[in-house]
Amino acid sequence: MSELLEQFLVESRELVQAAADDLLALERAPGDPARLDGAFRAVHTLKGSVALFDLAPLGAALHAGEDLLEALRRGAAAPDRAAMDTLLALVGAGEAWIEAFAADGHLPEAAEAEGRALEAALRARLPGAVPAATAPPLAPPFVLMGAASPDWLPTLMEREAAAIARAQAEGKALTALRYVPTADCFFLGDDPVAILRALPGPVALHIAPREPWPAEGPDPFTCNLVIEALFAAPEAALRQVLRLVADAVALAPVPFAAAVPAAAPRGLRVDSGRVDALVDLAGELVVARNGLAHLVAAPGVEDPALARALAESAAGLGRLAERLHRGALGLRLVPLGRAFARLPRLARETAGALGKEVALTVLGEGVEVDRIVVDGLSDPLLHLLRNAIDHGIEPAAAREAAGKPRAGRITLSAAREDGGIAVTLSDDGAGMDPARLREVARARGVADPAAIDVMDDREALDLVFRPGFSTAGAVTAISGRGVGMDAVRAAVEALGGRVALTSTPGAGTTVRLLLPGGAAVTGVLTLRAGGELYGIPAEAVAETARVPAASLRPVGAGEALVLRGRTLPVLRLAALLGLVPAPRGATARLLVTGGGAEAVALEVEGFGERLDVLLRPPQGLLRGLPGLAGTALLGDGSALLVLDVPGLLARVEARTGSA
Repeated sequence: MSELLEQFLVESRELVQAAADDLLALERAPGDPARLDGAFRAVHTLKGSVALFDLAPLGAALHAGEDLLEALRRGAAAPDRAAMDTLLALVGAGEAWIEAFAADGHLPEAAEAEGRALEAALRARLPGAVPAATAPPLAPPFVLMGAASPDWLPTLMEREAAAIARAQAEGKALTALRYVPTADCFFLGDDPVAILRALPGPVALHIAPREPWPAEGPDPFTCNLVIEALFAAPEAALRQVLRLVADAVALAPVPFAAAVPAAAPRGLRVDSGRVDALVDLAGELVVARNGLAHLVAAPGVEDPALARALAESAAGLGRLAERLHRGALGLRLVPLGRAFARLPRLARETAGALGKEVALTVLGEGVEVDRIVVDGLSDPLLHLLRNAIDHGIEPAAAREAAGKPRAGRITLSAAREDGGIAVTLSDDGAGMDPARLREVARARGVADPAAIDVMDDREALDLVFRPGFSTAGAVTAISGRGVGMDAVRAAVEALGGRVALTSTPGAGTTVRLLLPGGAAVTGVLTLRAGGELYGIPAEAVAETARVPAASLRPVGAGEALVLRGRTLPVLRLAALLGLVPAPRGATARLLVTGGGAEAVALEVEGFGERLDVLLRPPQGLLRGLPGLAGTALLGDGSALLVLDVPGLLARVEARTGSA
């Protein structure tokens, strides 16, 4: 039963999301037959799965939703805003109830009353709707009664796989039937063959004996049959014909995914712990390969031929180790679309509750990142989107008065950047006024008044991350409790990332989440600063240079250099790390990072080799440490700290107010 429940929770969440995606798409393209079919299949399949558990309120509501979607497919009902609102409310309630059931095995106390109200609202959208009090019962004994055990369905699906594939390739939703007539059904006036002929949409039929046939031959007065069949028809249409033999019949929806052809790629669910163990083992192999490189150099002087042979073998082993690790790591990667999926529906609901018009654009859903990062992003993105709609986007009338489109524009995007992932959420709303933020911070007591008075605009923007800070005038279901941006920063830093915020009054706000991509084989350049060995991701290095120390010129409190016609600020890496820099010699060793106006030269004490290392996100005490991208284990067993250069520079910028 636990395995069945686990499978139900996984599949039901996927079905809820699939239904939501199709319904939101239907708002943009009303009447789209592919989207209507998709939403119908998701609700139809979810209804069948729900029947396996004690979720009667959800099952009844889903049944009503299925009927409404069928009416939309036939053109008997209009796919207007009211219909979409009601169907999306069904999806939202289904999601909440499934999560509650997953938590403690029970629906919320109010589920039964909410389910009845939702069912009534859905049926009110049907043509010729009947009052709920006189509607036919929604849970007849067609599922899970006696011979209707779900154990029969997988065997039927396997036996009729070809027929299922053909029918579902044409977009048909299938219903499976198992009919076990009673032994004396002939005396009761039942004719199983006539009943089968009356059922609409036959696709496949299989008849077998219920018990082995007697040696002396069958008894013509006793029915000894088990009938299994598939129909391209909704359960409601089949029940109408089968109502007189309901106690002998089981019906079940056929999952649409069953239509995957035998030659197509097939998914396999694997326990995440096994994947993590495989990734760790592959990573240790990479570390062992690095250790072998140190040993290969030992016989070089005494036996050059042996050294060359060992080096070639080590190089081959290294390539295989890296390929194995990348393949294993790929098993942990999931698209960010999993974290983005709920947001269009959330944007619609939040904007509707606030009476605002919002257009949300989502980009980069296919960018893959470690599943831990994806799972940890759900709550931060929810807070950010709600804040953007509530505090950022103005009411339509105010936007028109300011010369803006009535609908506020919000863009959520993801892209790879500096060895990690950048997730950006921007809006074209009212923006943030630093003076207003200082005033609110003073009123709420979230910072010392004397410190607030001397804050520059950048520091004032950072006040929104203080616990208890909120610009809302009243507590609502959406905001005003002072919980939000501080939770965003805490969650992102717990993932080993950081948050950057920029805002322009009247033009909008942008929040960037810079996150690690997860443990990965990364090329790093080793270097020395303050007498210690560090690493920098190779992709963050624009170039390296050695210049006369005399070419470094003092500029204000810092130094600068003219390199190939452009002026670069020069920062000593040791000082950025809080270490004592080594005395500067006649030559300065520089590492240039960034591009264009953002380019900066870091002075180091020496360069080492370029290595492929297993970069792990910061853990334990190192988690959330600014300027640290991760750690790596070297071949000699020592640990290498890999620096996050943009993070280090951001600290300097925050302290000085300039790059």
